[in-house]
Parts: sequence; C-alpha cells; structure tokens
Amino acid sequence: MKIHTALAAALVSLILPSVSFGGGGVPERILLWPEGAPEAKGTEPKDQPWMDLYLPEKAAANGCAVVVCPGGGYGGLADDHEGIQPARFYNSLGVTAYVLHYRLGGNGYKHPIPWHDAQRALRLVRTRAEKDGIDPGRLGIMGFSAGGHLAGTAGTHFDTGNSAAPDPVDRAGSRPDFQVLCYGVLSFDPAITHGGSVNNLLGDRKGDPELLKFLSAEQNVTPQTPPAFLFHTDGDAAVPAENSLRFYTALRKERIPSELHVYQNGVHGVGLMPGDPVLGTWPGHLRAWLRDNQWLRRGARAAVRGKLTVNGAPVSWGAVTFTPEDPSLAVTTARVRNGDFQLDANSGPVTGSSKLTFTFSAADVPNAPSGDGFHTAASLTKDGAQPVTLTLTAENAPLALDIKW
Repeated sequence: MKIHTALAAALVSLILPSVSFGGGGVPERILLWPEGAPEAKGTEPKDQPWMDLYLPEKAAANGCAVVVCPGGGYGGLADDHEGIQPARFYNSLGVTAYVLHYRLGGNGYKHPIPWHDAQRALRLVRTRAEKDGIDPGRLGIMGFSAGGHLAGTAGTHFDTGNSAAPDPVDRAGSRPDFQVLCYGVLSFDPAITHGGSVNNLLGDRKGDPELLKFLSAEQNVTPQTPPAFLFHTDGDAAVPAENSLRFYTALRKERIPSELHVYQNGVHGVGLMPGDPVLGTWPGHLRAWLRDNQWLRRGARAAVRGKLTVNGAPVSWGAVTFTPEDPSLAVTTARVRNGDFQLDANSGPVTGSSKLTFTFSAADVPNAPSGDGFHTAASLTKDGAQPVTLTLTAENAPLALDIKW
C-alpha cells in the first residue's frame, strides 16, 4: 500500500469529553442477596448491601461495565461525588456503572464482610451480563479512598467461582478485568495508611500483622493481578500518595500494564473535581487509558511500518497518529525518527478506517514560521487540506507518506 498526499493533513484534535452528571433516570436498585445477606444484623438498608445501576444511552453503550465503590473510611459512603457523579461520567463514555453500597465497619460489619460484598457485586454483574447488555470480560472495579482499598482488595484477592455452588451467582468469577483506584487506602502499613479506615474495618484486630499484610494491596500483587489506573494528589494529607506509589511499583515488578497520575495540588476526597483546570483533567486521562487498552471497545490491531517525508526528505523527528472513526477504539501514535516508523501487532493501530495526523519538526520544512519545537502539518497549510483517511487491514504493505509544502 502506497499513499502520497498532495496536501498536508489537517490536525485532528482529540477533545476529551467534559464530565457529565446529567441524563438518565432513576437508577435500578439491585440487592446483592435478594433473599437476605449472609451475616446481616437486621433488615435495614445498612444491613442489606445493594448496587444502583446507571445505564448509558442505548445507542452509546459499548458493553464495558464498572462497579464503583465510594469512599468514607468504612464508616460512611460519599455516594454522590464518589458514586453518582462517576457513574454518570462512565455513562457518558458508553459504560454501564453499578454504584455499590457495601456494608460498613462503622455499622458493625468488619472484615471480611465488605470484601465479600464487593466480590458478590462482581459475580452478580457477570450473571446479569446478557440482561444488562455488557461484556462479562470487560468488567472493572473503581474505588475512592476507603472504597479504593475495597477495590484494591477485590483486585488482589479473587477466585474463579465455585462451579458446584447451588447459587448461580457464586459460580461466577470475582476477578475484575481492570482497576481504577483514586487516592485509595491501598496499604495498611501504619506509616502511610489511614488510621480511621483500619479502625473501622478491623476493630480490635487492627494489630494483627498477618491481616494487615493481607489487606495491603502492594504486598499481594501477582502476575494475575488486573491492570490498574491510579490517581492521587501530593497534597493529600489524609491518605499519602505513597499508597498509590507503592502499589504502582509492585505492579511494575510483575509487568502489569498500569498508569499512575500524581498531581501536585489537591486535598483528599476531590472526586472528579469538575471545574478545576488541572485536577479536572484526570477523568480525561482515565478515558484515554480505558480506550487505548481496549476496555471501551475491542478491535483487532495491525502491525504497521512506513516512512514519513516532507517534500521527499525524511522527517527528522515526529509522529504519525492513527485516530479511528469510532471514538471508543484505541488511538495509536507511532514515533518517527529519520523518516521511519514502525509498530508491531500488539501496539499497532486498530484495523479499519482511521484518520492520520502528522507531526514533525519545523526544521524539516523550509521557510517554516520562526520558532523552535514541533508543528502539525495543519499549522503549515494555507489552503484548507482535509485529513488523510486510511483503511488498515491486518497485513498492510509499507506506507509511504509524503507531505508537500
């Protein structure tokens, strides 16, 4: 396959969607145990855990689903800014969200009951997959603060289900396919943990070293631990960023694909932080991570290689970005050095129709506007060029991309 462009490609700007809290109706309440929760102390809502189901618009739904665990130190639930708002955000991405109202240590439900509630939620969502229109192989868990601890516990301690169980829900696996952990209490190491969460969850067992180890996510990572997206702030005085740093380091040691964002400013419990021009960018990073790891939608990838030139001369240093027409599919960028670029089938662009955007050094273009740094092709175009669209197949011939200026 050989492509020559007579005009430069126009810049395709990737605009991350704004956080959306609106839309949708009254969520459906789903009891984890309709016949009554095990070890319940009563029949009040605090004794019978449930999920609130938030559905995306039917036309936008992509089959991905997330169980959301609000924080609250195991003594309460911040179910608005750490539950409802994230659920609506996921809906804006086409993701089905289940906000989990787990039992709390502050109401007398110590470990392992909250953990068992989270496991039950994951199993139950999988058994409802056909009914709710989701892919049981693209089910994640998200948690904030103590909810991050609960999500991290579910992400490091799981099973494949009991095939002989009389309850069909118990036959489903409890391993989340990915984790989203936001300023989570991921370690019970006294040097960095949140004491209130430990006290509420463990009570008089808070000094048990084996239990503290079991409930410290960074000490329980294995090659089977699911990929994780982590968000924290350096200004968090309640749950130090070391919780996320240690867990990320443990994931790296096991080569678990993960991403960590630590912002300099921001107190504990910020949620999605809409309106903040800095902290408010983290949901966009999450969207890109979900998209580019193909949790939003799966697509076959293609190996690609080629040469990028300007007026026939190799681009010294730049990039070629492949943006699929479907915004739920992975966006891929290949680095260009001395004109050449290459991606293998694991990291290459998704097959199908993609728009190409080229970026290159101003030094590669004679008579370019003054200044250092890189320029997109569109910034050097005078006559309204349109983006180049390429249909990729699993086996592409080398691409020859020449930009005329």
